[in-house]
Amino acid sequence: MLALEQAVAAPYCTSRLADAGARVIKVERAEGDFARYYDRAGGEQSSYFVWLNRGKQSLVADIKQPADATLLRTIAAQADVFIQNLAPGAAARAGFGSDALRALNPRLITVDISGYGDAPACADLKAYDLLVQAESGLASITGLPEGPGRVGVSVCDIACGMSAHAAILEALIERGRTGLGQGIKLSLFDAIADWMSVPLLQYEGGGQAPKRVGLAHPSICPYGAFTTADGVAVVISIQNEREWQAFCTHFLQDQALASQAGFESNVARVSNRLQVDTRIAEAFARLDRSSAAQRLQAANTAYGFVNDIAAFSQHPALRRITIETVSGPMSIAAPPTQSTSGSKHFGSVPTIGAHSDAIRTEFS
Repeated sequence: MLALEQAVAAPYCTSRLADAGARVIKVERAEGDFARYYDRAGGEQSSYFVWLNRGKQSLVADIKQPADATLLRTIAAQADVFIQNLAPGAAARAGFGSDALRALNPRLITVDISGYGDAPACADLKAYDLLVQAESGLASITGLPEGPGRVGVSVCDIACGMSAHAAILEALIERGRTGLGQGIKLSLFDAIADWMSVPLLQYEGGGQAPKRVGLAHPSICPYGAFTTADGVAVVISIQNEREWQAFCTHFLQDQALASQAGFESNVARVSNRLQVDTRIAEAFARLDRSSAAQRLQAANTAYGFVNDIAAFSQHPALRRITIETVSGPMSIAAPPTQSTSGSKHFGSVPTIGAHSDAIRTEFS
């Protein structure tokens, strides 16, 4: 796999393929992928780069230089997949347009990641995660009532990388039947627009977009955060009327409340959210963390404490893997999938150009 990649979206996709055993040749400028320098939490490399570039081979090459361009086309002629998320039009201008590469190698699967797709008004715009969160409306439904907020991780990039990964696997299956590759195009905007389908339908079908409600759910009540007597925030979630009745009986200790006017159905509770949440908040305010947890368990109510990152780092459900880097081994969260086929091998994070000489010799 040949990857003209940078930042998060394409590297997320290729990291999952590298985990699965694919050979990923990552093409970098002489100064390296700029995501190497976002922070120093990974020692000499950023937390982002350590997370997304394990198991890849780093080739320093300049696509504008004829000799390097020839080398990369030689690699593409033998590759299964080519992926790029450079600035709009940059790959094509350098002679790495997807149609031309598939003409060179008909079995090649090409993947072009952009910010906004081909819409003429947006095609040439640079796009980074927070910009797309803003443009897509995601920021408008995220945060507190006082103002919009950013989702705390690069959710548009990640959504796009996940979609690219799935599309490549589908294309490989199809190539197994037809013998031919195909061109795949996707954008950060399209990826998060898909995830925004519910708010869009609520606006166009129901006449009102979801409001920003902080740690609450705009369509379900009660579903949000409440504070115990010892200052601990806990989120509860009621998904149906059976759960609501059990919550009233065992946690609020007021069985009649479940059928009281304004409390009798989810639709009624959403319309009467202030009164419902006030009643629940009063109950939490009389209990400490331990006693609140006991009552929630007795009611079989879904709940979770609002952890900070320090607590997350010690969470009993957190699985980890160790990645080798130039700064030494780094412990990171394990990929979400587990398989009966056995544990995967996770390769090291490459230094800039670590594989340049070997790759140039191989494809010369």
